[in-house]
Amino acid sequence: MDPLIKIKEAHKKGVLPVDVYNLVIERFPLVVSGIDRIEKASGINFPIAYVEPSLVISSSSSYDYGILFARTIPLISENRLQVVIQISAPLVAYGLKGTIHAILAHEFLHYLDLIRKVSKMQLLSEEISGNLFENVYADTTRLFEPRAVFNDNTLLLHITKKFPAGFKDYKLEDKTVKFWIKKNLPTTNITMDTNIIKLSTEALSKISHDPALIKKMAKLEEKSTKIRKKKYF
Repeated sequence: MDPLIKIKEAHKKGVLPVDVYNLVIERFPLVVSGIDRIEKASGINFPIAYVEPSLVISSSSSYDYGILFARTIPLISENRLQVVIQISAPLVAYGLKGTIHAILAHEFLHYLDLIRKVSKMQLLSEEISGNLFENVYADTTRLFEPRAVFNDNTLLLHITKKFPAGFKDYKLEDKTVKFWIKKNLPTTNITMDTNIIKLSTEALSKISHDPALIKKMAKLEEKSTKIRKKKYF
């Protein structure tokens, strides 16, 4: 799969202007280097990823909204779970290297948590909605401890700075509003309650998993627990 296929299609259709298209193409190597870095730091392959040519905005019943610069999306076909990381074009175009790598690492933690829960049949439809389509990244307590997953101090620093208690990068958000939203570039609006994936117990029981990955997950979970205990005591 070409991770830029949707960007190229949007450009051909005239949906994305030339300058924005060129900027995304020019800066995409930052995404590639981030994925390579995460794989090296964790020893686990990154899931399929692609760049979405629109800005994804999540809203709630309280009329608040949040920009989703990336999403972790589960797809189930023929009893296999395929996880896809959707990366928004504005993140690629306007994000600093450290921000891009931190967001990719955070979505990678979502991916690991999803695999863990599905393999243990602990995943409820409401939890999928909360984990994968959140309007703020304030769910770090449900994810693996980053220090248990990544052997990269600089990457860990980026994650700590960007996700202390919910993702925040004012410069990125300001640029996104100024250069994307105000110029009426493609935007996708989603609501929390419409992004619920329902999986029955029977469906969960039929999903097959990579034994090697599940084994690694067990070690990461044990390591995460030990690190959190040290943190609290």
